[in-house]
Amino acid sequence: MLQKEDLIRSLKELIVKSEKGYDLDGIDRAITLAVQCHDGQFRQSGEEYVCHPLQVARILVEMGMDSECIEAGLLHDVVEDTDMQLEDIAKMFGDSVAVLVDGVTKITKIDFVTKEEQQAENVRKMLLAMSEDIRVIIIKLADRLHNMRTSDAWKPQKRRDKAKETMDIYAPLAHRLGIRSMKEELEDLSLRILDPVAYKEIESALALREGERKKLLADIQERITERLREEGMNPYVSGRVKSIPGIYRKMYVQNHSFDEIYDIYAVRVIVETVTDCYNVLGVMHDMFRPLPNRFKDYISTPKPNMYQSLHTTVLGKEKVPFEVQIRTWEMHYTAEYGIAAHWKYKLGIQRKDKLEDRLAWVRQFIENQKDVDDTSDIVRSIKTDLSSDDVFVFTPKGDVISLPVGSTVIDFAYAIHSAVGNRMVGAKVDNRIVPLDTVVRTGQIVEIITSSAPGHGPSRDWIDIVKTGEARTKIRAWFKKERREENIAEGKRLFAAELQRNYIRLKEDEIAALAENEAKRQHCTTVDDFYAAIGYGGILISRLLPRIKDDYVRAAREEAAVEQIRNGRQMPRHRGTNGGVIIEHMGNCLVKFARCCNPVPGDDIIGFITRGFGVSIHKRDCINVPRDIPSCPQPERWVSAAWEDTAGGEFKSVLSIEAHDRERLLADVTTQLATMHVMIYAITAKEPKDGKVDMLLTVGVGSVSHLDIVIARISRIDGVIRVTRSHQ
Repeated sequence: MLQKEDLIRSLKELIVKSEKGYDLDGIDRAITLAVQCHDGQFRQSGEEYVCHPLQVARILVEMGMDSECIEAGLLHDVVEDTDMQLEDIAKMFGDSVAVLVDGVTKITKIDFVTKEEQQAENVRKMLLAMSEDIRVIIIKLADRLHNMRTSDAWKPQKRRDKAKETMDIYAPLAHRLGIRSMKEELEDLSLRILDPVAYKEIESALALREGERKKLLADIQERITERLREEGMNPYVSGRVKSIPGIYRKMYVQNHSFDEIYDIYAVRVIVETVTDCYNVLGVMHDMFRPLPNRFKDYISTPKPNMYQSLHTTVLGKEKVPFEVQIRTWEMHYTAEYGIAAHWKYKLGIQRKDKLEDRLAWVRQFIENQKDVDDTSDIVRSIKTDLSSDDVFVFTPKGDVISLPVGSTVIDFAYAIHSAVGNRMVGAKVDNRIVPLDTVVRTGQIVEIITSSAPGHGPSRDWIDIVKTGEARTKIRAWFKKERREENIAEGKRLFAAELQRNYIRLKEDEIAALAENEAKRQHCTTVDDFYAAIGYGGILISRLLPRIKDDYVRAAREEAAVEQIRNGRQMPRHRGTNGGVIIEHMGNCLVKFARCCNPVPGDDIIGFITRGFGVSIHKRDCINVPRDIPSCPQPERWVSAAWEDTAGGEFKSVLSIEAHDRERLLADVTTQLATMHVMIYAITAKEPKDGKVDMLLTVGVGSVSHLDIVIARISRIDGVIRVTRSHQ
């Protein structure tokens, strides 16, 4: 674990080594302030918190970002996590740095209904900040990259949640900005967490052929370099292997075997001019046999993230297919660093600056999403509209429209203009009339047939057909504007019908109260706005019903349970192997033992009347038991409980073991438990750190005294430092 002094020294050395005109005084002051503000704060890994912004700043220097961006990277957490105010940042470092810090600072806590809504609002605010200054997202990406690099310190569920969010949002954003290296590392780190088995399988397959791969690529590079020099060119030739996430998509998403992936191996040829690129292409097709339908010209038709290269897949004498990527040095800088190349290499300064063009999609995306009522649509749109796979379709006039893979002719129409989509009645693909759900492919010529009839508009069915969030939003916007009364009536009908279909029986006044409550949840101003949003598809009732139904069923069960207790009636008793518990003022009832504290006979316990699932038994000192029950919410649901004298059977308990890492440690622990005839239900262990290992064991015991004996026996095993009862 690097200390902050080492990180500061290496950061300054990297800045000097870059030979760029950095504001060394400003960066030094930002380092000093970050160290002061974060003094005494630590990360979950145990390292000083300031190490995080120092590492973020290092990533930004490696990307070639400017002084203001690096200063903001060093200070991006001080406003949120310390007493420092944004006004102080502005006075000390200028308004530009303050704006960047403000844009990157995590949004304050908002009372959202779901994590998806919280995530969607984060994305919306992040995109708004991006539209003001693109450096905001570059700092945010650097922040996420370092967090993912150090994700081992997080709990397993948090790691999975963050990895999925990274794969769904941050990696696509890095791709859309053209920052290839960052996109690939974010995907790689996420895939390790989300599907470790598949990741290891691909990694092993690549390792088995490592020697063969190096020899193959070295031979191909040498042959290509020699031939191109004979042709009078001076190329830079390098080889690479497709990233593991890229192979994963081909194997597990597109259902290919490892041997069916033709671009596992790739050779990159960098030359001086565009003319040289096409000359190299001819030489490649002369040297090797090109595979049909595997040529892509991204020079004449750049990707939306400004990526340009010629791609062709060929077959060498070894009968191994490999991809050849041909580009100029300028194209290479853009391909590697994307939008960051604007700062790293000052691309565009010598000619028309394309920075504004590159950011146009951000403003378009925000414009498309500003009227969205279902905020989770933003996350879904990110996943599709910023997809790494695109198709390029032509208008009859020869203009190129870029769309995500899977887009239909309706998506194409709305990509041209909302008016074209709204007036659409048909489409032709390569001069043949096709159904409106036809999926377009690269190279096709698509013509949209429109109607000028008054009142003509899209069909509600199109919302389920289109692929892009842009098209879906524009269709809903049309219905929202043109058919409000119709939408309200349709929304009321759909809401009532869905309640009935899910066996939710409510009176009219109860339905009205439910609709009013849901309108507030969905941030609608009035109930009519809520119904209208359902009517035009802005709010999907199918997404609300599972929660509404769950609340309805639980409320009904809870009411029945409380009524039984009040009337002194007994609930059916289900006794298993967990022994018996006596509940105050109740006869036999359904009992379950809380997993948060795993009580066993001998523990001081208390009961909680759950919603429809009987009484949940907790330890008195459980973190989920209020310290002052009479003043807590719903105190009537907490009831006194005690163990029966004859309580027996087996109870699960979790033990936390800290030990020095050594061979056969786990074997000695399990052998000791087997000798005691103690059942083991689960074992988890973290990777050893500093020569120590942490393990969690779920075991079966009969009582607190039995558990004490188990703890004492394990504590005597060689290398074990401490054994405690865990509440995980």
